[in-house]
Amino acid sequence: MKYHNPILGLYHNRIYDTNSMSKSVYTKDYKEIINRLKQARADAGLSQQAVADKLGKPQSYVSKIESGERRLDVAELKKLSEVYKKPVSYFV
Repeated sequence: MKYHNPILGLYHNRIYDTNSMSKSVYTKDYKEIINRLKQARADAGLSQQAVADKLGKPQSYVSKIESGERRLDVAELKKLSEVYKKPVSYFV
């Protein structure tokens, strides 16, 4: 594999080719999940700080998820769905 724009990966010190790196966080589907998370929080009448307190996380954790800066895994989505009192299926 030839690297045109190699970068040093932050994880496991691997080199990644920037031309083939996936940006799935920014897909239309992922943006829709983020929008539903924001709407669910608003519907629940909760601030980012209130959600973070319920999760035992800093407010920046919620902010980074909602801005797309931090990827969300399934376990985290399940916890958020419980806080927002919505089924996981609402978000996906």
